[in-house]
Amino acid sequence: MRRHFTEHPASVGETYGEHLRVALGFAGSLAVAAAAAAVHAVVPSRCTSTASKRICALHDQMTTGARAANAPVESNSAHAA
Repeated sequence: MRRHFTEHPASVGETYGEHLRVALGFAGSLAVAAAAAAVHAVVPSRCTSTASKRICALHDQMTTGARAANAPVESNSAHAA
């Protein structure tokens, strides 16, 4: 049972706690991106790049090793979607 909580985090070089923090950070950032996309759907002139910028930043964190540094994704609410 323990391997369900340790095997994957170890495969990406993290402890369970580190992985939890990183994954929750990604979830929060995705929630903001989803909200920005919803705002953009209703009012197309608002949030024109927020969601795409957040998703690109998350992709960069996941694929370039910046994930290990736990770098936060910056919000730019003036330019959304």
